[in-house]
This record gives sequence, structure tokens and C-alpha cells, in this order.
Amino acid sequence: MEQPKNASNLTLDEIVFANRNREYGAYTLRKNYAKYLTRAALLGVGLFGGMVLAAWGFNKFGKSEEDELQTVEIDLSKLKEEKQEEKKPELPPPPPPPEQKPPEVAQIKFLPPEPKADEEVKQEEPPPKMEETEKAVISNVTKEGEESEEIAAAPPPPVEEAKPAEIEKPREDEIFTSVEQQPEFPGGNIEALKYIGKNLKYPSAAQRANVSGKVFVKFVVEKDGSIGDVQILKGIGFGCDEEASRVIKTMPKWSPGKQNGRNVRVWFTLPISFVLE
Repeated sequence: MEQPKNASNLTLDEIVFANRNREYGAYTLRKNYAKYLTRAALLGVGLFGGMVLAAWGFNKFGKSEEDELQTVEIDLSKLKEEKQEEKKPELPPPPPPPEQKPPEVAQIKFLPPEPKADEEVKQEEPPPKMEETEKAVISNVTKEGEESEEIAAAPPPPVEEAKPAEIEKPREDEIFTSVEQQPEFPGGNIEALKYIGKNLKYPSAAQRANVSGKVFVKFVVEKDGSIGDVQILKGIGFGCDEEASRVIKTMPKWSPGKQNGRNVRVWFTLPISFVLE
């Protein structure tokens, strides 16, 4: 497009779009922007004014008489008097006058039964005197006989002497699960764990299978402290059970368990751990 000759009268839009296509649309929008803004402002003001007028008209003419608020006057002094009257306790009825007698209570005649003419009234016999009981034997029947100061009641049966409680002696082959003094490894539990850790060998099959866990071994500590009757209560396999049993059998003699001061055979359970490093 050609540039106008009088450059002093050109607007900013004409200068910006001097060498550009004005028919694309941007030129028209920028040129009429002020008109569009004015129309939008007037339209917004008109809508807002219409809403205000509609609200005013509804408040003025749309409410009924029932919707209007009703004012009620409340007298606080009357409320206080009503509360005071409610708090008054109820008084008991007045007592009857002294001349009025209390009402009579219903009664029924009851007398103990009288013996019939045919029945004989048994008289209770008085107890014997102390002088009579000293020279006679006490019985449920009174009989005449020889009186003597040596006569007395039959002596009571002799009281058997209490025998001392017999202490149950343990059998020679009995195996105890709990005793007064438990068996103990030489040096205590710490030394037992050290012995197991020093002599235990991890089975190669368990290493290859990456198996670890605890094997619970049950065995008998004999009267002389030796180990016998080794059993596996709970195992993990892969040669660990056999290795745990072997280590227990190679243990030195323990301090035997005691019951009533005597050495006895005692069951003992020991867990052995297999842990891969």
C-alpha cells in the first residue's frame, strides 16, 4: 500500500501498518478498539443498573405483609416474676387437727395352737445334777446299778502318730524336664556358645543353596554330665541338622542336674544358628 503524503496527520496505527497488509484484520481491530471499548463499558453499566433497579423493585413491591418483620415488646420484669414463682418449693399438706383420729389399721387375730384333749403334753425332763453324773456313766437311758467313783466313760481311741512325709525318690532311669538345679556347660552358656562357634562347620550343600537358620537340638545330660540321646526338634536340612547333632555329641561333660540333692538325668534343648557371612 502507498504511504499517505501528509505524514503529520498520520495516526499511530497508520504508521505501524504503513508497509503492511491492512486487510489481514489486525489493523481493523486496532483502529476500532476505542469504539468497542466504549460500547462494552456502556453495556456493562446498563446491565448493572438494570440489576440494581430490579432488586429495588422487588424489595419495594414484591414483599407481602407476612414477610414483614413483626416487633414484639418483651417486659423483663414479668419474666423475672414468672421465674421466681416457678422456683417456689411445694409445701407439704398441713397436719390434721388434733381432734381427728388416725385411720384404723386392719388386724387379724392369731393365737398359738392349743393341744387337743386326747393329746398328752410332754414335759421336758430337767438335766441330771453334777453329783449324779460323777458316780454313773452318761447314757440316753437312766438305769439303776452299782455306783462307783471309778466308773468313767470309755476312753477315746488312741491317736495315731503323724508319719513324716516320704520324699519320692527318683527312679534310676527317669529323665526330668525341670529340676531344682539345672545342668550347666563348664563355664556357663557363654562358653557353650563359644565352643559351638569354634567347632561348627557350615555344610557345603547349605552354602550352595544359600540356606541359613536355627536348628533346635534336644539331648539328655546324664548323671555323670555326659551327653546322650541327641534328637533334632526342628531342623533346616541341607546337612545342617547332622552337623548340629555332631557338635553336641562332641561336647565335654556338663555339670549334671540335681533333684533332692541327687544327680539325675535331665532333658536340655539348645538352639544352634547357621548364618552365612
